[in-house]
Amino acid sequence: MTCQHLKDAAEPTPRSPYEGGCPECVHDGYQDWVHLRACLDCGYVGCCDSSPRRHMSRHHEETGHPVMRSYEPGETWKWCFVDELLGA
Repeated sequence: MTCQHLKDAAEPTPRSPYEGGCPECVHDGYQDWVHLRACLDCGYVGCCDSSPRRHMSRHHEETGHPVMRSYEPGETWKWCFVDELLGA
């Protein structure tokens, strides 16, 4: 099962290197993010929902950008926040 958001999702270049961690956590002095995610609308990189500050979910809430992907090495899955669907 898929949705139009997942079908239309592009692959922009993320705005932060993986090694840098969650840019907002680093900026605020935190180093306790769990995993990173990348927004497929704008390339924003933020921490996942298992992280204390959940920056990627906040990004979706603030911008309405519907799809993110894992930004972990070797992972290619995507998530549509709007339709709550996982995609490849």
